[in-house]
Amino acid sequence: MATSSNLRTGGQVLIDALKIHGVDTVFCVPGESYLAALDALHDAPEIKLIVCRQEGGAAYMAEAYGKMTGRPGICFVTRGPGATNASIGVHCAFQDSSPMILFIGQVARDQVEREAFQEIDFRRMFGQMAKWVAEIDDAARVPEYVSQAFHRAVNGRPGPVVLALPEDMLTDRVDVADAGCYQPVRPSPSAAQLEELRDRLRQARRPFMILGGGGWSAGAVADVRAFAETMNLPVGCSFRCQDLFDNVHANYAGDVGIGINPKLAERVKTADLLIVVGARLGEMTTSGYTLVSIPVPRQALVHIHPSAEELGRVYQAALPINSGTAEFAAMAKALGPLPARAWDNETKTAHADYLEWSTPPQVEGPVQMGEIMNWLEQRLPADAILTNGAGNYATWIHRFHRYRQFRTQLAPTNGTMGYGVPAAVAAKLIAPERMVVSFNGDGCYMMNGQELATAVQYNAPVVFVVVNNGSYGTIRMHQERSYPGRVSGTDLVNPDFVALAKAYGAHGELVEQTSGFATAFERAAKAGRPALIEIRLSAEVITPRQTLSQIRDAALASKARS
Repeated sequence: MATSSNLRTGGQVLIDALKIHGVDTVFCVPGESYLAALDALHDAPEIKLIVCRQEGGAAYMAEAYGKMTGRPGICFVTRGPGATNASIGVHCAFQDSSPMILFIGQVARDQVEREAFQEIDFRRMFGQMAKWVAEIDDAARVPEYVSQAFHRAVNGRPGPVVLALPEDMLTDRVDVADAGCYQPVRPSPSAAQLEELRDRLRQARRPFMILGGGGWSAGAVADVRAFAETMNLPVGCSFRCQDLFDNVHANYAGDVGIGINPKLAERVKTADLLIVVGARLGEMTTSGYTLVSIPVPRQALVHIHPSAEELGRVYQAALPINSGTAEFAAMAKALGPLPARAWDNETKTAHADYLEWSTPPQVEGPVQMGEIMNWLEQRLPADAILTNGAGNYATWIHRFHRYRQFRTQLAPTNGTMGYGVPAAVAAKLIAPERMVVSFNGDGCYMMNGQELATAVQYNAPVVFVVVNNGSYGTIRMHQERSYPGRVSGTDLVNPDFVALAKAYGAHGELVEQTSGFATAFERAAKAGRPALIEIRLSAEVITPRQTLSQIRDAALASKARS
C-alpha cells in the first residue's frame, strides 16, 4: 500500500486540479453521484460554490462565466436527469463559442452498460454538442484529463468540454503528481497575409468589417477599434455580439443579426471586401445565408478565425487567416493608414443609418418600450451588464440599447430561452461592483425564474425586468404570418410576478404605464437586494414596426391575392 503524503481520493485530486487551473467559482446542483468531489470542495475555501435550483440554470451560469471572463466556466451536475437538464447550457456554450467544462457524476464502473440507475453514455449523448466528451475511469489520470479539458475549452474556437466522473473512481485513493496550469495557445497571422489584407483594402471601394464569435478580450476590442479607426472602416457586429464595438463610435454601422436594418443588409450584400473577424458567419448573421452566398461569396471575403476547421467550412474565403482575434487585432492596428480611401463617406452614412434605425418609434398602448430603453440609456453606467434570453421582447434591447463597453452584453447567440436570469446572477457574482439588469419575456422568465432564489441566497442584487404579454410572443408572431387567425399553443396564464418575487425575498414592482418605470427602477436599484420589475405589455405590441393585428391582416391579404 502506498504511504506517500500525496495519497488522495479521486475527488480530492480533481478539486486540487481545479485550484491549479485557477478556478475561483463552481456552479452546481448537488448529487449523490459526485459526493466525493463535493466533500473535497468543503476543504477548498478559495473556490466559491454556487448552489443553483436547476441544472439548466447552473449550466447557463457557467456559460455566462466563460463568456464574461474568457476562462472556462465550471459546472457540476449529477448523472441522468441532471446531465440532460444541463445539456441546454452545453449547447449554448458550443454555439456561442464560450469556454466551459461540465463535470457529471456517473454510475460506478462495475455497473456500466446495465442501464443502472440514471445511467447514460455521455459520449454518445453529448457527442456533437461539445468539443470533447470523455469519462475518467482511473483516478490517477484525473490531472491529465482535467488539463486536456482546460486546453480544449480555450484553444482554437472556445467551447464546452464534458467529463464524466464514475462515483467509485472519485473515492479511489491514488498517489499521483499534479499537472501545471493550462496555457492558452493562439495562432497569429503571417506578415504575408497582413500585406495581402492591406493590398485588398488599397483596391477596395466598399469594404465592411464584421466582428463576432468568442475568444475576445478588452485588449483585442481596443486594438480592433484602432484598426477600424486607422482604415476608417464601417463596422458591424454579428448577432448578439454588439459589445465588441462602441455603438456610439462614428464607425459603428449596427448589428448584423435578426431583424437587421435593411440598409445595413444592403451594405453587407454590396460590399466588395468583407473582413470578418472571429464570427462564423452563421445563419443569424447572414440572414439565412442570403447576405453572403455559398460557397464562394460575391464579396471578396477575408475570414479571420481561431479555428482552422472553421475556415472554408461554409464559405470559401479569398483570404483565410487562422488567427486568434487578439493576435490579429494587435498586428492589424500596426498596418498604418492608407494614402487614400474611397469609402469615407460610406462610413459616415453607415453610422447615420444606424442612429436612425436605433431611434425607437411610438407604438400603441400605455407602455412605450422605446422610451424606457431611452431612459435606461441615460440612467445606466457605461459598464452596466444587460442580459436577456430569447423572444420578441429582446428586440427592444438589441435594436435600441447602445452598448458602450466590452462585456456589457450577455445574450445567447443560439437563441435559447431562459438565459437572462441565470446569466445575470453569474454576472453579478463575478462583477459585484457593476450594475446588472436582466431582461426577460414572461415565457422566458418562467423557464429559469427559480434562480431568483439563487440570487437571494447569494445576495446578488440584480434588477430583473419581466416583459409580460401573456404569450409566447415570437411564436405567435410567426403563427400569424403563416396561419393568420389560427392561434394555437401560444397563450400563457402567468403568476403575479411581483408577488412571486416578494415570496422569494426579492423586491417587486409593477409597471403598467411608461411614466411609472423610472421611479420603479430607482426603487429597485436602491433596494439592496434582488429586485423584479414586471412590465405589462399588450400582446399586440409584438415588434417596433407592426402590431399582431397588422401582421395578421397583411398575411390574410397576401393569401387572398394568391
